[in-house]
Amino acid sequence: MRTTPRSLPLFIASLFVALGFAAPGTNARADNLVIWTPVKVSDQSYKATMGFRLPMAWETSAGADIGLASTRGGALVPNSEQAALWGRISKVSVTPAARAEQAASVRVDTLRATASLMLSRSRSWIFSDSLDMQSTRSVNVSYDAVDTRQASVTTSQALKLIQPWTGTSVSAGANFNNVSSAFTSSLVVSQNIVPNLDLSATVTDPGSSDRTGNIRLNYNITW
Repeated sequence: MRTTPRSLPLFIASLFVALGFAAPGTNARADNLVIWTPVKVSDQSYKATMGFRLPMAWETSAGADIGLASTRGGALVPNSEQAALWGRISKVSVTPAARAEQAASVRVDTLRATASLMLSRSRSWIFSDSLDMQSTRSVNVSYDAVDTRQASVTTSQALKLIQPWTGTSVSAGANFNNVSSAFTSSLVVSQNIVPNLDLSATVTDPGSSDRTGNIRLNYNITW
């Protein structure tokens, strides 16, 4: 059978369905060292993450993300294609009162000529009988072959205080970008109302005359 350019997206979509895209969030069962997560995002769009893991002291994984979307007539939606390579290494240390993680990840968008490298460290621990703490630090190096400025570095740091008995948390964060020389900060107060339902208030750049704020109600459900 000959596949015409117009029918190509429908052909690929049919192939995706045959490989496990029948329902949103469907994961093909395979060995734990194999990563295969196909997702039917909508009636005409599909996405898949594939790769592998290596059993090492530092958990190592690598793979690719692919995706596409088409119209009901079978034409490919412009700029909907996705083809990115990624890799990640991480190490987690757990004690009865604390958890620490170090990670490094890289991602290359092969279609848009962009790449990023992120180094991160996070730690959570029991500060007292009624207070938990979390701290995160990260450095993100981005490269864009199309952008004339090409490389940029963004550093981030955040500290979060959690009252586990009431579900209340307060977090403060800061970001700095070397290209724009922009320094931004944020303050977030969150309250867990019922399981899966959170109310949060965010103030961006609280010490600036240009500060902004918003209130958000979040509901999460997993099935």
